[in-house]
Amino acid sequence: MAVRAGARGTRRAWRLAVAGLCLLLVPPLTGCGARGAGDTAQAQVQRVLDRRAAALLHHDETAYDATGSRTQYARLTALPLASWRYRVTTVHRGSAGATADTELDYRVAGYDTVPVSVRRTVTLGRTADGAWYVTGDRPAGASGQQLWDQGPLTAFKGAHSLVLGAGQNSGELRTYARLADRAVPAVSGAWGTDWTRRVVVLVPRTLDGMAGLLGAPASDYRGIAAVTTGEAGGSGQAPADRVVVNPEAYVALGGTGKQVVLTHETTHVATRAHTTAATPLWLSEGYADWIGYLGTGRTPTEAAPELARAVQDGQTPAQLPSDKAFGFTSDPTRLAQAYEGGWLACRMIADQWGQARLGAFYRSVGTHRQRPGAVEAALKKVLGTTPKEFTARWRAYVRAQLT
Repeated sequence: MAVRAGARGTRRAWRLAVAGLCLLLVPPLTGCGARGAGDTAQAQVQRVLDRRAAALLHHDETAYDATGSRTQYARLTALPLASWRYRVTTVHRGSAGATADTELDYRVAGYDTVPVSVRRTVTLGRTADGAWYVTGDRPAGASGQQLWDQGPLTAFKGAHSLVLGAGQNSGELRTYARLADRAVPAVSGAWGTDWTRRVVVLVPRTLDGMAGLLGAPASDYRGIAAVTTGEAGGSGQAPADRVVVNPEAYVALGGTGKQVVLTHETTHVATRAHTTAATPLWLSEGYADWIGYLGTGRTPTEAAPELARAVQDGQTPAQLPSDKAFGFTSDPTRLAQAYEGGWLACRMIADQWGQARLGAFYRSVGTHRQRPGAVEAALKKVLGTTPKEFTARWRAYVRAQLT
C-alpha cells in the first residue's frame, strides 16, 4: 500500500525521461510532428504530447502554445522539473475531437530519483486540416489530483526542503520550509543519514484541496494536519515521498505542534525504505511521534492526554494498538489513544534499551517479508524479549508514565 503516515491528533495516511524530442516553433504536426501515410491517431497524438513536453522542459512558451491550451504551462512555471513525458495508451475519437488515456511520468529536479507516474486524460481538438491540438489535461477517473490541477504553483526552496503551494503566498511557504529544514537534521540525528535528507511539502489552499490530492473524501482528513504519501519497502524504485498538508488544521496548531507534525512526517520519509508490510502501525507511527517529540520538553501526560485520561480511569489498554485503530475514520479519541500508545512503546524502548536499539528494532522488523513473526523475531533478536513480556512491560510503563 502507499503507506499512510501522519502526526498525532492530526494525521495522515500518497502515491504518489526527459522528452528530448524535436522542438520546433511551427504549427502542430509539421516537421517532427508531421503526419505520414498510414499514421494512426495514437501516433499523431503522441507526437503532439512529445512536443508539448519538450516545450515545457525548455521553458519555451511559444512552442508550448503551438500544441494547444496553455493553462497548464502557466500553472507549472514554478515547478523545477527534471523530466516530463506522456505515454499515450489509447485514443478515443469523436466527431469533433478525441480523448487520450495517458501515463504521465515526471521528476522534480533534486528530489525524485525515479519518475512519479500518474494517469491523465488529455482532450484534443482538430483543426480544419486535420491537425490535433490539446484542449485539456485532467486526472484520469478517480485518480488523485496533482497540485497544479488546483491552480498556479508557488515554490519555496529551503536548505533541505522544497515547499510547493497552490493558493499560498511565498511568505507562508517560507514558514513551512523553515520548519521542514529543522525537521530534516532532527530526524537524521535520531535515525541516521541513510536517506535522501530532503523533503517535498505540498500545501493546497484548503482541506478539499488536500483531499483532492489524496483521491479521498474531505471528511476522512478533517482535523488531520498532514499525511505522507509514498511506497513502502526498499525497492529504490519509488519517487520521493510527499508531505501533504491540511492548511485548515495545521494553522490551528501552536508553534511546537507545527514542528512536531513536520518532524513526524519527515520521519516517515526517512524510514520509508525500512517500512514494509511487516511493520505494524504502532511502530511506524509511534517511532515518528518519538522523533517528533524529542527535545520539545513535553511530558507524557502532555503528549498523551487521551491515553492518560483512560489510564487514570483504570482503563489501561491490554494490548498494543492494532492497525485498525489507526484508521482516519475511527473515533477521534480511540485514534489519539492509538498514536499515544505507539509513541509510549517506542519511548519505552529508547528509555530501557537505548535509542540505538530502537532504530535497530525498527529496521529488523522491516526486513521480514510479511507481518506474521516479524515483531516476534525482532523482539528476540534485538531486545532479547518475547511479545508477552514486552506487552506486560509496556502496560506497566504506560501506567507509570501517565499516573
